[in-house]
Amino acid sequence: MTGEPTITTVQSENARLRAELTTAQETIAALTAQLALLAERISELEGQRATDSHNSSKPPASDGPGARPRPRSLRERSGKRPGGQPEHRGATLRLVETPDAVVPHRPATCPRCQQPLEGVPGQSVERRQVHDLPPLRLVVTEHRAERVSCPWCQTTTTGVFPPDVSAPVQYGPQVRAVAVSLVQAQLLPYGRACAVLQDLVGCTLTAGTLAALVQECAARLAPTEVAIKEALAQAALLHNDETGLTVEGRGQWLHVASTATLTHYAVHPQRGTAATAAIGILPRFGGRSVHDGWAPYWTYGCRHALCNAHHLRELTWVVEHGGADRAWAEAMSTLLRTAKATVDAAVLAGQTPVPAAQQAEIVARYQEIIAQGHAAQPPPVREPPRRGRRKQSKAKNLLDRLTTHQEAVLAFVADPRIPFDNNQAERDIRMVKVQQKVSGTFRSEAGAHAFCRIRGYLSTMRKQGIRVLDALESVFLGHPLAPSLSLDPQPE
Repeated sequence: MTGEPTITTVQSENARLRAELTTAQETIAALTAQLALLAERISELEGQRATDSHNSSKPPASDGPGARPRPRSLRERSGKRPGGQPEHRGATLRLVETPDAVVPHRPATCPRCQQPLEGVPGQSVERRQVHDLPPLRLVVTEHRAERVSCPWCQTTTTGVFPPDVSAPVQYGPQVRAVAVSLVQAQLLPYGRACAVLQDLVGCTLTAGTLAALVQECAARLAPTEVAIKEALAQAALLHNDETGLTVEGRGQWLHVASTATLTHYAVHPQRGTAATAAIGILPRFGGRSVHDGWAPYWTYGCRHALCNAHHLRELTWVVEHGGADRAWAEAMSTLLRTAKATVDAAVLAGQTPVPAAQQAEIVARYQEIIAQGHAAQPPPVREPPRRGRRKQSKAKNLLDRLTTHQEAVLAFVADPRIPFDNNQAERDIRMVKVQQKVSGTFRSEAGAHAFCRIRGYLSTMRKQGIRVLDALESVFLGHPLAPSLSLDPQPE
C-alpha cells in the first residue's frame, strides 16, 4: 500500500537515529569530562585565592590590604602577661661609677639668711648623669715619611708608611666600617648612607666610593667565607632555605645555609642542585639538614628533618578547604602540636631523650592518622592515557609527603636537639628580603655576591656576640676578626 514506509526506509532511519545517539553520547561524555576539568580548575583557583600567610608559606606582606582578618600565628597562648617577663634583664640606663666629666652644682648663698656658703663643707651629693655623644667630626691624622741622609755613607733612607696608609688622602678604617655597615647591616640605600655620614660627621662620601668600599670589604673577607663554608659542611645540624632575589632586573635565587652561630649566603641563577653543587656545602655535608621539603634537598645523602611550621600552615589550609580531608588534617595538626609540647616538657624536666614509651605513642598515633588520611582519599578515576603524572590535590600531596618522610617529620621527637621547625634559616633570610624591598634589585652580579659575603660574615659575628662595627673595622685594618668555628655534638 502506497505511503507506508518500507523495510529499507525503516532500517535507514534507525541507523540515522543510532548515529545521532552515538554522537550525542560522545558529546555528553566530552562535556562531562570538560565539566569535571573546569570544576577541578575552579576548586584549584579557589584554593589559591584562599591561600595566604596563615595557611601557606606566603609572607604576610603578600596578603594585601583586602585580606580577611585571620590569626597570624600558629603559636598557642603561653598564659604569660604581655610585656617584659620577670626573668628578663632589660636594658635600663644606669649610673656609671666613673663618669667622663663631673660638673658640680653648689649653692652660693643660703636662701633663708643670704649668707655666703663658700668654704662650708657639703653634707651629701645627689648624682644625675647625662649620657650623650661628643661632638662628631672627622679627625684628620697626617702621616709624614721623613727622608734622612746618613752622615757617614751619604745613603738616603725614607720612613715607611703603615700598611693601611696607601694613598695621599683616604678614609680611615672606622669611617669605612661605618659606611659599609650602613648599607650592609642597616640596609640603607647608598645615597641615604652617604647623606647620613654627611649629616653626622661632615664626611662627603660619594655612592661610587661607597660601592668601592663594599667591594674591598668583600675581597678581604674571601678567606673568612671559605672557613665558614668548611665549618658548615662539617656541622652536625644545618638549616637550609632559599628565596627569590632580583639581580640586574632578572630573577635569581638566594641560598642560605646556617646554624645557631654561623651563616652563609650565596646567590645563583638556579634554585636546585646546580646551585647547591656550585655553592659546595651540601654535597660535602654529612649531618642532618633541616629544610622545607624542596625536592633537590633529598638528592643528598645526609639525614633530613622537615620544617613542621610549614606542615602546620599547610594542614590549616586543608582543614579550611579540604572537604573529606579535614578530619585527618585536623588530627595531624593536633598531634604535631602535642608532640612538640611533649618534647619541650621532657627537655624542661631533664628527660632527654624523650622516654621511649612516649615516642612510641606519638609514632603509633601518627601512623594511625596517616592511614585515616589515605582512607579518606577518593577512589581512582579511570581516565584515558596521557603523558605525565596526574595532578593531585594539595591535601594528597601533603599526605604523601607525611607518609614518605615520617622519620624526617618526627626527627625532633627522637632527638630534642633537632628543632621542630626551620625558623633559624627563615630568620637568617628575612633581612635579605628587607634589603630587596629597600633597593628592589641588585644592579650588578658583583654587588649581589659582595652583599652575600659581607652579610653572611656580619650575621655570623652578631650571632657570636661581636659588634658589627668592631668586625668591619678589623676587616679594613687588614686582619678580620675570625669567628669561632667550633662544632656542636652530632644529633642522632
